[in-house]
Amino acid sequence: MVRSTTTRQVHILEIVREQGFASIEQLAARFEVTQQTIRRLVNALCDQGLLRRVHGGVSLPVQNQNLAYSSRHRLNAEAKRRIAHATAKLIPDGTSLMIGLGTTPEYVAQALSRRRDLRVITNSLNVAAAFSHNPDVEITIAGGTLRPLDRDIIGEAAVHFFSGFRADFGIFGVGGVDADGSLLDFHVDEVKARQSIAANSRTSVLVADITKFGRNATVRGGHLDECHHLVIDDRLPAAFELSAQRYSGQIHTAGDARADFELLGDI
Repeated sequence: MVRSTTTRQVHILEIVREQGFASIEQLAARFEVTQQTIRRLVNALCDQGLLRRVHGGVSLPVQNQNLAYSSRHRLNAEAKRRIAHATAKLIPDGTSLMIGLGTTPEYVAQALSRRRDLRVITNSLNVAAAFSHNPDVEITIAGGTLRPLDRDIIGEAAVHFFSGFRADFGIFGVGGVDADGSLLDFHVDEVKARQSIAANSRTSVLVADITKFGRNATVRGGHLDECHHLVIDDRLPAAFELSAQRYSGQIHTAGDARADFELLGDI
């Protein structure tokens, strides 16, 4: 079966995450392509920070910090757009939303930016900016410590900020998802803010492209169990087959029939 470049890259990620290292020669034999083709594929993954070049092949990167926001915003942009538009179908007009930091939640905000009668509660200036030209959206922004490069607000004040509200929906991203379903991020304040959004929303929605599944990050907090809905862009990697079975009623793949979310009556 001929695989698209995107699918091949996903399988390469799975192999390296399982083994810790894969040689160019091994990958070329595995996919029955030339070593030049494999180098092109893994170089793209390395440029995105998902793998690390080592002598003779690739290994997992040292994940003690996330990529720069501008780089993350471009990473898997089409997948994030599809996730955003699928998520937007879940959100009716006239509702309140907590939207967390990160690039995928920002894409969701852009997909919702022309909607009517929304109340948006956020710690992301990028999310606030997406709605700022729509007079039908009321925006409430957290106070706290600004991270200028990420254009978001973190710290204890931001965590307590969310606890002062009760929203219809909480929408948040994640740095990574471990094989046991644990949610991972790169900073303890990111985890605390995400958990506060989930705790203070009637319906929690995790938005994540499939490269986040198996991705290393250093701070653990939260679990897939706590998410009412998970919106992804493709089938989960093989290592997450049990999760796919366990959470089958909660997982929505952007672009397939389930992404129409004919579920509003069940929420």
